[in-house]
Amino acid sequence: MPAPAFGAIAAQVLGVGIATLDIINEVAAYPGEDAEVRALAQRRVRGGNVANSLVVLAQLGHRCRWVGTLGDDPAADLILADLACYGVATGDAVRIAGGATPTSYIALSRATASRTIVHFRDLPELDAAAFAGCALEGVGWVHFEGRHPPETRRMIDRVRAECPTVPVSLELEKVRPGIEALLDGPQVLLASRAFAAASGFTDPAAFLADLAARTSASLCVVAWGEQGASCLVRGGAVQQVPAHRPARVVDTLGAGDVFNAGVIDALARGLAPAEAVAAAVRLAGEQCGRIGLTLEVE
Repeated sequence: MPAPAFGAIAAQVLGVGIATLDIINEVAAYPGEDAEVRALAQRRVRGGNVANSLVVLAQLGHRCRWVGTLGDDPAADLILADLACYGVATGDAVRIAGGATPTSYIALSRATASRTIVHFRDLPELDAAAFAGCALEGVGWVHFEGRHPPETRRMIDRVRAECPTVPVSLELEKVRPGIEALLDGPQVLLASRAFAAASGFTDPAAFLADLAARTSASLCVVAWGEQGASCLVRGGAVQQVPAHRPARVVDTLGAGDVFNAGVIDALARGLAPAEAVAAAVRLAGEQCGRIGLTLEVE
């Protein structure tokens, strides 16, 4: 069966998901329980899976728009200003009066480049009623986070009904109640290793075979960390791509978001699925060799 053709993109990428304030403390090594350590550095940055992916896509030359909810606090102002710096449009963002913007408290170990995240959220998710007010004209790709399944299901249905030729991708980062309802509709599923593990799988090929049997998607992808990534085109065989390791790993925060952006970018430029996954693995691997999500785009 031939690989699905997504075609070159000349329109806007619309991302639907959360944006967060990330407070990142760099430490020499991750502390044990009940320990007290000094941070070597601290930064406050914009985070959130879809927001991160859009920032990467914008640097790769795509026009991007983010839709989600924010509080009416200074953290939200920081997020909006940061997205504006990358040219990501935020005119459809929903500001919730009295709401507090979600915050992630992150310990980044310089010894291992691993990160541990404590996330706090007390803010309503974007719902389908708010999404109904977002214009879809000129949109060439829509990427959803796999969260708040009942409302996200309605949003995906709207895109499929109004823009049947526009590719839709869905990130499967965590297993959530009702997540199965989102598997039909998107053409591309982008799963994490954590999602596969929570689903009972330790082998990427077995996971993809199971996922493909439960979805209408034409392409299923799973990132597998230091073991690279794998993909499965409907009707084909699982293809594996080895990891790309930079000379020195310094920051793995957001690597999955970079990977997802890399897959979307490569598919939108017309690369075959295995080539797109290989390009995304390289992009995410190189990013792990730098602090933050500013790319070195040639």
